[in-house]
Amino acid sequence: MNDMKKTLILLFFSLSAFIYSCAPKAGQAEKTEKRPNIVLILADDMGYSDLGCYGGEINTPSIDKMADNGMRLTQFYNASRCCPTRASLLTGLYPHQANMGFMQEDCDLPNYGGYIPNNAVTIAEALKVNGYNTALSGKWHVGNDEAYWPTKKGFDKFYGFPHHGGAYFYPFPGDQVVAINDSLLEHPGEDYYSTEAINEYGAKFVEEMSKEDQPFFLYLAHVAPHFPLQARAEDIAKYRGKYKRNFEEVRQTRFKKQKELGIIPQDYPISKTDRLVDDWDKLSEAEKDDYDLRMSIYAAQIENMDRGIGDLVKKLEELGELDNTMIIFLSDNGGTREDYSWGDPNIPLGEQGSFGCYKLPWANVSNTPYRMFKHWGHEGGIRTPFIVQYPKMVKPKSIDNQPGHIVDVMTTIMELAQADYPTTHKNQTIQPMEGRSLVPILTGDVRDGHKGLFWEHEGNKAARVGNWKWVNIYPEGTDELYDLSKDPVEAKNIVAEHPQKLQEMKAAWQTWADRVGVVPWEQVLEHNPKQGRLQIWYEQPVPKS
Repeated sequence: MNDMKKTLILLFFSLSAFIYSCAPKAGQAEKTEKRPNIVLILADDMGYSDLGCYGGEINTPSIDKMADNGMRLTQFYNASRCCPTRASLLTGLYPHQANMGFMQEDCDLPNYGGYIPNNAVTIAEALKVNGYNTALSGKWHVGNDEAYWPTKKGFDKFYGFPHHGGAYFYPFPGDQVVAINDSLLEHPGEDYYSTEAINEYGAKFVEEMSKEDQPFFLYLAHVAPHFPLQARAEDIAKYRGKYKRNFEEVRQTRFKKQKELGIIPQDYPISKTDRLVDDWDKLSEAEKDDYDLRMSIYAAQIENMDRGIGDLVKKLEELGELDNTMIIFLSDNGGTREDYSWGDPNIPLGEQGSFGCYKLPWANVSNTPYRMFKHWGHEGGIRTPFIVQYPKMVKPKSIDNQPGHIVDVMTTIMELAQADYPTTHKNQTIQPMEGRSLVPILTGDVRDGHKGLFWEHEGNKAARVGNWKWVNIYPEGTDELYDLSKDPVEAKNIVAEHPQKLQEMKAAWQTWADRVGVVPWEQVLEHNPKQGRLQIWYEQPVPKS
C-alpha cells in the first residue's frame, strides 16, 4: 500500500469518528433541538364569548386564525382581576404568594404589598438566566415603584405603562405615564393610540431579538378592551347600529354559535339573564342608541387589538420564526360590570378625554354562557378564552375541556424552553411554582391535573375540587355549592343537599388560604390607607342571576 492510500484511509476513519462524535446520542434529541420562542398575549377585561372563535360576533380574524392553527381550552381560569392575574401569570404562583393579595396599593400586610417580591421570579427572569432574550410591550400593573418595573424583573426591553393602562389617546389624564425601559416619554407621538403602539413595539422587539442567536420571550400585555371606552372613529363606525338589539338576543346568538363551534356541548345550559340587566323594550330610543354606541366602541377596541396581533404574527412569519414560536392568548378576567363616568361629559363617548364603560348588560353578554363578572369567583369572572398555537406540538383546530389555571403557564413555558427553574435569585430563596405543565394537554393527552383550584379577591372566595365548586360572596357571606358536571353555569345552589361536601370544600379552601397567606378582607380594609376608595365598590348592588 503506497503512502497516498494510507493517508486516504486514515483520513476516512478520522472523519467518520468525528461525525459520529457530533451526532446526537439516544435520548439527547430533546435537549439539542432548537428551543422555541414564546409570545404571551394578554387581553384586559375581555369576556369569555367576545372572540369570534369563542362565539362572538366581533371581527377577530387574526386570533380566530390562531385558534384554527392551534388549540382552544374551554375551562381555563384566571384570578378574576387585573393585578392578581398578572402577578400569578408572571410568577406561576397564586396572587398572595406573589405579594398581590389585592392590587398595587401597599396594604401594610404580608402578601399585600402590591409588587412582585424578590422571593418570586418572573417568567422573564427565569428564562433570562436560561439564555432567552426578553421583552414586554404593554401594561405592567404589578409594581408602581421604579424598583419593581419590568427592567428590574427580567425584561431586557420594555415599552408601555408601568402603572396602569388607562386612556388610549394622548394626552393622558391624571397620573398615566408611558415609558421605554426606565425612561418616561414626554410625548408618545402624534395621532397616538395605545393599542396600536403596544402591537407596533411588540413587532419591533421581535424583529430586534430575532437577530440574536438566543430564543426570545415577548409578553404582549394589552390594555384593550379595558375601560375607558375609546377607539378610532372608523373602527366604531363598522359596528354602529349592530347592537341596537335586545341584550338577550345577542347573548342567545353567541350561545348558539358556541355550540356550533364545539366550545360547549349541544345540551349545555345558559345562565339566567342577570337581574340588573335593563329591559330593552322599556328603554327610550336615546338609551338604546347609547347602549349601541358603548358596545360598538368596545367591539372596535377588540378589533383594533386583533388587527395588530395579526401584524405581529405576519412579522414572525417574515422573519422565519413563526413555526418555532409558541403563541399563547388569554384574558385577565371576565367582562366587568363596573360603571364609571370620570371624563368630560361634553366630549362624545369614544373620543380622547371621554370616559365610560360598556355597563352591566353588555358584560352579561360578554361572559356568555356564564354568570357574574370580574372581581367575583363565579365562572363569569374567572373563565377565560385560552388559545395556544405551536405547530411543532399542537394539533390545528383542536379543543380541549380539561381545566387549567394561570399558574400553569409558567410551568409550561419552563418545560418547553428546557429551562431550569431557579431555586435562588438575587440572594433570595425562590418559592417553587404552583402550576402543572399544560404540555400533556397540548399534545392531546390526559393530564394529571390540580387536586384543587382556589380563589380569593376582596373577600370573594371560591374553590374547585374535581367538578365541585364552592363560592362565597363578600360581604354577604352566603355559601354556594355547585356540581359543575351537572350545572356548569352555577344555576342551582345545592348547599342544602350536600352539607358534608360543603364543609369539605370550605376546609380545603381554608387550608390553601393559610398556606398562601390570605388575610381576612376586613383586616385588609383596616390597614389600607385608601380604605375609602376601596369601600366605593361595595356601595354598588351585588348582581345576582
